[in-house]
Formats: sequence, structure tokens, C-alpha cells
Amino acid sequence: MSFHNHLKSAIDYIEANLDDIDFDVAARKACCSTYHFQRMFSYIVGVPLAEYIRCRRMTLAAFELQGSNIKVVDLAVKYGYDSQSSFTRAFQAFHGLTPSSARDIGTVIKVYPRVSFQILMKDQL
Repeated sequence: MSFHNHLKSAIDYIEANLDDIDFDVAARKACCSTYHFQRMFSYIVGVPLAEYIRCRRMTLAAFELQGSNIKVVDLAVKYGYDSQSSFTRAFQAFHGLTPSSARDIGTVIKVYPRVSFQILMKDQL
């Protein structure tokens, strides 16, 4: 398996487990230590792994708010926040609006897309 495939496997794991990520498992999927995986991720993607996860969680939380009747407190717990107020502060800092106002029809939310990798090889002449 190539480096690209190992990294893709780690990203797939992170995306599938955004609500409860084990960094050691993600690192094992990338075939490196947790320390090196976090450094490598930050170098390749351009943002720290923890920030990437936070942004992806906020994106998915907003989609869930707009597409269901889930309570904000339940969403806060699902995405690892200790309280509804801490989730609301983080949501407002990321999206610029409160979770309850994100439910309004036509509300535009900030979207942080899933990372993807492409390897380009150039012929050196």
C-alpha cells in the first residue's frame, strides 16, 4: 500500500468518526506515530489536525441543524462539547450565527470541505 493510500485510509477513518476520534488509530492507519501523523497532516493540509476536525464538526453540525429537528443540546453532546453554551459559542465563532438561527430557511452557513489528496508527477527533463 502506498503512502497516498495510507493517508487516505487515515482521512477516511477521521471522517467516519468525527464525533469520537482516536488519534492513535488514525496514526496507525497512516503507518506512523501519532506525533508524526499530526505534524505530517498539518504540513500537507496547511492546518493542524485538531482545527481540521473542529471545522469539519461545525460543518456537519450546521448541516444537521438545517436538515433535522435535533435539539442543540443533543448536537452539542454528539460533537463532544460539555455544554450547549460552549457549543453555541464555538458555532457562532465558526459560522457567524447561532445554532438556532442556522435553522432558518435560506440561511447561508460556512462549509469546510473534506480534505482530498491528489499526487501529480512531473517528468523531469
